[in-house]
Amino acid sequence: MSTNETGLIAHLMRRAGFGARYDELEALAEQGYDATVNWLLNPEGEPETDDDITLRFTPMHVEPQGFVGPASRWLYRILNTRRPLEEKMTLFWHCVLATGFSKLNSGTAMWRHYEMLHAHAMGNFRELLLQISKDPAMIYWLDNCDNHDGTPNENYGRELMELFSMGIGNYTEDDVKVAARAFTGWTYSDPLPRVPYLFYHPSFEYRDWDHDDSEKTFLGETGNFNGEDIIDIIVKQPATGQFIGRHLYNFFVADEPQVPAWPYTPPNDPDAVNMLAQAYIDSGYEMRPVLETLFKSDFFKEARFKKVKSPLELVSNTVRMTGDFNVEMGTFPKHGLTGLAATVGFMGQQVFNPPSVEGWHTGKEWIDSGALVQRVNFAAEQVGDADMPGVRMILDRLADDEENMSPRGLVDGCLRLMGDIELDADTHAALVQHVAGNGALRADTAAERGRFEERATEMMQLIVATPEYQSE
Repeated sequence: MSTNETGLIAHLMRRAGFGARYDELEALAEQGYDATVNWLLNPEGEPETDDDITLRFTPMHVEPQGFVGPASRWLYRILNTRRPLEEKMTLFWHCVLATGFSKLNSGTAMWRHYEMLHAHAMGNFRELLLQISKDPAMIYWLDNCDNHDGTPNENYGRELMELFSMGIGNYTEDDVKVAARAFTGWTYSDPLPRVPYLFYHPSFEYRDWDHDDSEKTFLGETGNFNGEDIIDIIVKQPATGQFIGRHLYNFFVADEPQVPAWPYTPPNDPDAVNMLAQAYIDSGYEMRPVLETLFKSDFFKEARFKKVKSPLELVSNTVRMTGDFNVEMGTFPKHGLTGLAATVGFMGQQVFNPPSVEGWHTGKEWIDSGALVQRVNFAAEQVGDADMPGVRMILDRLADDEENMSPRGLVDGCLRLMGDIELDADTHAALVQHVAGNGALRADTAAERGRFEERATEMMQLIVATPEYQSE
């Protein structure tokens, strides 16, 4: 295992962000690991991503009629953000508090849902649950608009506990019924569109006349509870801390079994989940202290290449490395964001359109024969293009260092500049042997340099096909 500071920060940026170019990793390494964690957690000094430029070139993203529009806009932010953990935590909550276009049929509603998640992604979990309960997209997605005094709809009350906060086995069917009654009257306004061909812009509406104000007993407490009271009771439950801790471990540290197995299968690292759960309780449900505990822990630092990248992570990590669509590297405005978002979907993750309220199954379930071919081909095409500014940066640094002119030197140089990737010993040996079998490496003349670059891009294409690159 690599123990250098740049390798550790590369690991951090893959998990707490969407990867980084090697020059960015070098700059962060000069600050140190703890300082980088603090920067990620407290990015207020960094500017918000300005996506006005992409909206001018893609105006269909302003009032999107499908989910690819907002997915493209979010992808632009991911590729250009100076606040990567904010976007990564927004993705985390999108996977946990799953809400989808398939039922809403409104890209505008999904974008407003994203903005809500983004605003509260790194804040207080109690406030996030309150805002998700008031979000028109979630209200419609889980039918709380059909939850009325006298005829309660249990869908949102059930999922609030089962998939959003506590997990199966920590509440009763009576608790589900009571939660549904407490959330009666929580709905949304239904205004007319501004022009006939645009979507509605609904907002939360509380209808006191439609709320069941009778006495209720929920998780052992009794009162005339409203939805906000239900949330207050949920967030303080020990089961909630465990549930959030396990989700964070699965998302940031190492792949866990799928959520339906959690009541029957213990965590891979119970001590790590307990540490995160305790940080959740001690902080008053604030996410920043929990994330700080996670990123500065030994179990996080030692968990390199233990997670299969999701399609969005694979695409974003690769494109950030190659520099395509990166404003700082001068490659935008250009067409292709929509196609890039569609590519993520072809790999199995349609952003803003999860398959169910359970979200996506993660880990090895991201990989099947078709998805793997798509993942490898996409990454190989990106790193095989010497005109990409990020690829050009890697090739120039390789060619200008004499240490990279041996078979092992070329392999190690590519691995280092692609983010300190650590390969299995047999895979590493096979790559070195492949280089050795194709003659000496030189870059003294223009012709030699051209041949060297061809072999270097070929090596990068082989590296992106390895399990280690497909993981993080």
